[in-house]
Amino acid sequence: MQVAEQRDAVAGAAAAPTARKGGPEAAEAEAYGIPRRRGRAGRRQQSIAYVYLLPALAIYTLFLLVPLGHSAWISLYRWDGLSPGTWVGLHNYADAFTDPQLRASFVHSLVLIVFYAIIPVGIGLLLAGVIVRAPRLRFLSAFRVVLFLPQVVASVVVATTWSMIMAPEGVLNDVLSAVGLGSLTNDWLGDFSTALPAVGLIGTWTEIGLCLVLFLAGIGQIPRELYEAARLDGAGPVAEFFAVTLPGLRRQVVIALALTVTAALRNFDVIFVTTRGGPGTATTVPAFQVYHQAFEANAVGSASAIGITLLVIIGVLVAAINRLDVRDS
Repeated sequence: MQVAEQRDAVAGAAAAPTARKGGPEAAEAEAYGIPRRRGRAGRRQQSIAYVYLLPALAIYTLFLLVPLGHSAWISLYRWDGLSPGTWVGLHNYADAFTDPQLRASFVHSLVLIVFYAIIPVGIGLLLAGVIVRAPRLRFLSAFRVVLFLPQVVASVVVATTWSMIMAPEGVLNDVLSAVGLGSLTNDWLGDFSTALPAVGLIGTWTEIGLCLVLFLAGIGQIPRELYEAARLDGAGPVAEFFAVTLPGLRRQVVIALALTVTAALRNFDVIFVTTRGGPGTATTVPAFQVYHQAFEANAVGSASAIGITLLVIIGVLVAAINRLDVRDS
């Protein structure tokens, strides 16, 4: 009996320092032979990790943070890019919200968000819901490839192709005339009332594939038991979508919205190729205004202010969208 008590006392004394130094986790690590990172050694390993990150951080700073800071500094001046600049403070930023043309460009971006983000996400969810109910559709893989193809084609090629389709003598008007709807033919990219929606539809066509691929990947992570339980309870396609599919795709919807909203706000190449901001200023957007102010109006300070304002708006919207992603605790 005394021998057993002595053995227990020795074991308790040996375990006490371990508990004081690291608790059960440290004891378990030592039991499995995992070396503990103590004081100086742990700090040394952390320092080495930062050393490995320095090249990437240097490149990031040199090519992104430094130009961004320089642009923010230029935005405080009235400068044509050649002669000495004049300090104007926040006047360029005030112009971005008070000048009718500049303010209209931001409004146009809000309209494009509907075409680039809201409609593609809605159509993507609809197609994902259909595919869930019929997972063995023939040619499903080919269907995915065709829808995702616009994402891998250069946007300049996309814009050029759609410019020819929507031209007055283009394929779209030929099809309308062939089916007896000749009265609807129009110069889609040259009409004040249809130019912006026409550009938006190009964005819709481009972004649907991205949304669908994200949603199909998310559906693959939803347990099949949830669908089986919903169908056993008598849920129809609509009830099943809102009870199982949509909640399971919350994270993918947030990612899709963040990507497509960003694409809508930084849209430049499609506008430049198709309309160059016209007719008039009907399709000007902030990214195009940055180009116009810097290289056509010789107002580099104003262009920098518009760019910084656009960056802030994108950051705020993406942060707000990310708040929709309710993670499991």
